[in-house]
Amino acid sequence: MQAESSCSTTRLLACLLIHLAVLLLCSIQQSAALALGRLANYSDDLAEAVVQNEILPQLVYSLAEQNRFYKKAAGYCLRAVVKHSPELAQAVVDSGALDSLVTCLEEFDPGVKEAATWCLGYIAGHNTELAQQVVDAGAVPLLVLCVQEPELSLKRVAASALSDIAKHTPELAQVVVDAGAVSYLAPLLVNQDAKLKRQVCSALGQVAKHSVDLAEVVVEAEVFPKCLTCLKYPDEFVRKHAATLVREVVKHTPELAQLVVANGGVGGLVEYCNDSTGNNRLPAVMALGYIAAFSETLALAVIAEKGLAPLCAAVAEETEDHLRAAAAWSLGQVGRHTPDHAKAVADTGVLLTLVGLESAAGSSEDLSTKCRRALKSIVAKLTSLPALDALVHQQLPETVMKMVLEQVGKVLANDPAGRTQFVHSGGLAAVQQMAEAPGSKLKEVIEIINSCYPEEVVRYYSPSYSQQLLQKLESMAAGA
Repeated sequence: MQAESSCSTTRLLACLLIHLAVLLLCSIQQSAALALGRLANYSDDLAEAVVQNEILPQLVYSLAEQNRFYKKAAGYCLRAVVKHSPELAQAVVDSGALDSLVTCLEEFDPGVKEAATWCLGYIAGHNTELAQQVVDAGAVPLLVLCVQEPELSLKRVAASALSDIAKHTPELAQVVVDAGAVSYLAPLLVNQDAKLKRQVCSALGQVAKHSVDLAEVVVEAEVFPKCLTCLKYPDEFVRKHAATLVREVVKHTPELAQLVVANGGVGGLVEYCNDSTGNNRLPAVMALGYIAAFSETLALAVIAEKGLAPLCAAVAEETEDHLRAAAAWSLGQVGRHTPDHAKAVADTGVLLTLVGLESAAGSSEDLSTKCRRALKSIVAKLTSLPALDALVHQQLPETVMKMVLEQVGKVLANDPAGRTQFVHSGGLAAVQQMAEAPGSKLKEVIEIINSCYPEEVVRYYSPSYSQQLLQKLESMAAGA
């Protein structure tokens, strides 16, 4: 059955090739090009068959010589080939297609421009080398002109192609900026077409991600607060790309993060984070972490806007390790600044969740590392004895417990009132039990805690104290 299907496909390709190369009637050639495009669009193998049958030179030649209807069909066929892999895209480039495609961007017909733009975008999207070849062919200024055309579909595809070029390196993004793309893309954020909004947010984010200078170019185009309104747009992909744009801006400097905070960005990110799940939630989770990382004031803004709740929810509810790792990292960035920040994180109860993920056998190495670092940075600033005491009473891995007990020792050394509180809560008794556990490696940190109390108190709360008393009574009875 498969052999019959393969033979049938081969015969069909041969027939279409004959039509394309021999027939003079343009309408038939156009139909043949469309059919080839649909075949190539179906799978990698059929796209390779189009390349191997030497159809590309005829298609490329026709882009320059035929009428606009055939150009659209030929552009569609080339697009169907190049989208599959860098190797197929390179084969199309090697056939001389770039110059013809760039020439099509100057056509009057918007359909021809759109077909060529699709193809250029797919070529540039594969890797840096192919994107550079698209740039060298002079496509970028013409793509910027396409963004200014009235047709919505052409605007979308042109914005997408610019995004595919800019995403690879700072140098390619700079080429897009130098062509004036940002100043034409930014006003389109208020356009009500969802697909266009997606591509505009994506393109601006791909430019902003590379460096401070490029991010500042995007900001200077007045994308805020327009971008933040996109976080509430009904289309989920618009919201995700808007959150990604915010993330790519705030990650660079405290000043850029402060700009977003001043425009109400934290509240928008928190709301979006609450309303989304899975990978859609990721850019907002990371953006909150980047904002909080820069200073205690910015971290306080995240706390004040109730940003801890969605971060804790992401750690507890998400199933993908990379999402939970990102949320754990963001929580660490919030809690690492001052005792107040650490207490705010600890009060959510998320520390035990982080402990569980850090030691879970099924956790990825990245998730375990992120949880460990978050715990370390939060606990190191935590001076709230009740919060530390709650951890002391849990069954924690020895490495985590050592970290907690070290911090308890530091707090007790400077808090006389807290020492009594630690005794009444049962914390001191729990610590003494750990000290007498077989093979315990916590004795050194426990001795620091014990040094804060009179020797009699320490002895009293030791598990062996009752045995010592009984031995004394037995000795007294024997002596009598």
